[in-house]
Amino acid sequence: MFPFVDFWHNSYCGGEQLSRKAQLQRKLRFLKTIRDDLDTKLAGLNASIGKVEQQLNQEDVTQV
Repeated sequence: MFPFVDFWHNSYCGGEQLSRKAQLQRKLRFLKTIRDDLDTKLAGLNASIGKVEQQLNQEDVTQV
C-alpha cells in the first residue's frame, strides 16, 4: 500500500515492534512537523494576500 503506513507501526532500525507509547510519540512528532510546515505556508499566503489587498486599496485611492 503506502510506504508511510509502516511508519506508524514498525521501527526501521530493526524488526521489533514499537510500544504503543513510542508509536504515539512518533505520530505526534510527524503531525507537529506537518503542522509547522503548514503554518509557515499559511503565513506566506496571508502575507501575499495582505500585499495584494494593500495594492488594490492604493489603486482605488489613486483612481478617485
